[in-house]
Amino acid sequence: MIRTTLATISALLALALPAAAADDFIASPTLRASVTVTSDVVRVGDLIDNAGSAALIPVYRSPDLGTTGTLTVAQVLSVLRAKQVIGVMTGDLKEVQVTRLARTLANKDLETAVASALERRFGLGDAANITVTFDRGVAEMRLDASNSGALQPVATRFDARSGRFDIAFEIANDSNPTPTKLRFTGTAIETVEVAVLTRDIERLDLLKSSDVALERRPKAEVTGEPASRDRSVGMQLRRPMRAGTPLRAADIVKPDFVVRDQNVTIIYQVPGLYLTSRGKAIESGAEGDTVSVLNVQSKRTLTGVVTGRGQVTIQGASQSAPMAPAVEQTSSLKRDEAPAPVDTAALLRNLVQAPASPAQIAEAQIPQARVSQAQAK
Repeated sequence: MIRTTLATISALLALALPAAAADDFIASPTLRASVTVTSDVVRVGDLIDNAGSAALIPVYRSPDLGTTGTLTVAQVLSVLRAKQVIGVMTGDLKEVQVTRLARTLANKDLETAVASALERRFGLGDAANITVTFDRGVAEMRLDASNSGALQPVATRFDARSGRFDIAFEIANDSNPTPTKLRFTGTAIETVEVAVLTRDIERLDLLKSSDVALERRPKAEVTGEPASRDRSVGMQLRRPMRAGTPLRAADIVKPDFVVRDQNVTIIYQVPGLYLTSRGKAIESGAEGDTVSVLNVQSKRTLTGVVTGRGQVTIQGASQSAPMAPAVEQTSSLKRDEAPAPVDTAALLRNLVQAPASPAQIAEAQIPQARVSQAQAK
């Protein structure tokens, strides 16, 4: 009965309290399990919630930029008590992790910033083709997280002969009106992407995919238009070259399908007729080139187009068969009697085989027509 009465009285008192009493209630300070900071010191307000007026009191040095440190709860409470901060709720925490935020500039970011500062200046080309090397190896650089601005070049010096650069940058700082200053020195060289031989290549060797690699080389090493890897594969070199040599467009040619003094097949081709003969190439040529060949049977020099490996095709009006002359109305041919058909195969064969005599030449070139003499009146 007494317990029930006390509970009732407590409930009535709670209802009777003014609303302002709830606002005057002070929450207990509570320790955080994970803390992130941006400055070089850790303050009470970073470690605990509801720190009140003690929030700005520094208690620890922050970890290095971009790193995380660990503190035991006992260590934290001991330091807080020394700062007159007591009654901190810890719950079941055993340790506290403190991470210092940072802005990380990777080596690639710095190289890009330097190349962009030099782009299209001092005789250099696009930033993408400028290779930057710093005097001191720069893996990455960590700055305070408040350095949120872009890298702005404020002073740029470059020696075109040596490729040496000296560039100063500024970065806007959110917590300081004075920007952060950075300075880099090193060398910058304009490069080109070029196909490079992976082994020694003879002139007549066809370039295979494994023979060519794509690399970036200083532009000064490649005079003229650099050759691409795709364009080089399947081609031949104009001269023997050693491994590691960059290829220019002028160094590669179509592969020779016909080589000088090589035995070749001579093809004479007209609509409806295809003749072949043996020959020897007088000069080398790639597919589509015009070369001279010697017919080994007639000892006659012909000119044709390389159409395949060891093949030269003879075509065109200069090699075509002569047409039969038109018959005039005043000839002695009877109008109802047509000329005999021309032996085209024999005629074309004579083009690649020398006739034995002038008479045979005339016979080969002028088709015979059957004629009948008109009776004398």
